[in-house]
Amino acid sequence: MPSSSRAARKVAIVGISLSDCGRVDGPTPYALHALAARRALADSGLARESIDGFASAGLGTLAPIEVAEYLGLRPRWVDSTSVGGATWEVMAAHAADAIAAGHADAVLLVYGSTARADIRAGRRTAGLSFGGRGPLQFEVPYGHTLIAKYAMAARRHMHEYGTTLEQLASVAVQARANAAANPEAMFREPITVDDVLDGPLVADPFTKLHCCIRSDGGCAVLLAAEEYVADTASTPVWILGTGEHVSHATMSEWDDFTVSPAAVSGRLAFERAGLTPAEMDIAEIYDAFTYMTLVTLEDLGFCAKGEGGPFVEKGRISRTGELPVNTDGGGLSACHPGMRGLFLLVEAVRQLRGEAGGHQVHLPDGGPPRLAVASGTGGWFCSSGTVVLGRD
Repeated sequence: MPSSSRAARKVAIVGISLSDCGRVDGPTPYALHALAARRALADSGLARESIDGFASAGLGTLAPIEVAEYLGLRPRWVDSTSVGGATWEVMAAHAADAIAAGHADAVLLVYGSTARADIRAGRRTAGLSFGGRGPLQFEVPYGHTLIAKYAMAARRHMHEYGTTLEQLASVAVQARANAAANPEAMFREPITVDDVLDGPLVADPFTKLHCCIRSDGGCAVLLAAEEYVADTASTPVWILGTGEHVSHATMSEWDDFTVSPAAVSGRLAFERAGLTPAEMDIAEIYDAFTYMTLVTLEDLGFCAKGEGGPFVEKGRISRTGELPVNTDGGGLSACHPGMRGLFLLVEAVRQLRGEAGGHQVHLPDGGPPRLAVASGTGGWFCSSGTVVLGRD
């Protein structure tokens, strides 16, 4: 077995998986965690005993202890960071740091949710309550919901930079086009800009198709030290750089509605990787709403601030465009069971390995992408985690 005493080791993602996703009415969230974990371990080719680190959030009274117990794991390194949709990129950064420093050798990140099935069965409601006794209580009387906060930010971007509803709608259209080639995507029927614009209004300016779908599903990612790579069954994908940042919780403390915390997490990740946005072949970006994709592309540096609207037009971010974004269809069309950030890492690794099947991206030389960035956003642009990945 590799020694855990060495410092500054390189770290690779050596196993990935999805559980059953989409409409999953039978299994519990724990069962989806277990299914994803088993599949990721099988994908890696490593023994279960290799796992000495574990990260999970969103399930259990004592997360991640309760989930680790369910999986039969007794890890010596754990993380239960919970910062919304950015959780998994932040956890991946923490895990990579721990492995590099020798505090763990192989860390499993796993997530599972039956959000759609629970609502259908009456086990939970569709709404999210952000109030209580903390600072957020002062926004409750004004009816601020999660979607309303995103909608306000989108309207500010439209006011500041002339971003149009058609440009935002094109994000949803291209996500659906990507999903059409992905047999695992929940919604695959093509849509048009007019379909998005003519849909029922949810929170101005968002109609239904500006918003993510609600699904069930889980996934897992296994990170390991470089010494393990020779024993793995799949092509390793290396962690090249990471960054994390938090911004605000209350809207009144957000300095600029047109700037997300990805402006910091992305800069840090690219600097630490020694790479630039222009060198990325694909981008997997959290897309609970169309505006998230647009503003995150700006803040990661793929275009200048205020130029996100023109940047996403004319198929540029489709699977066959200049910068393929959310190649599986994203949260807008493929799968969104809650905190989607871990799915971004799974899809990025699939693409870099060349294992994405019908929705595989090909470089001009015919090969799979070599470099990818995955950037998760939590809350209402409250947190961001960014990870740069590479085949080399």
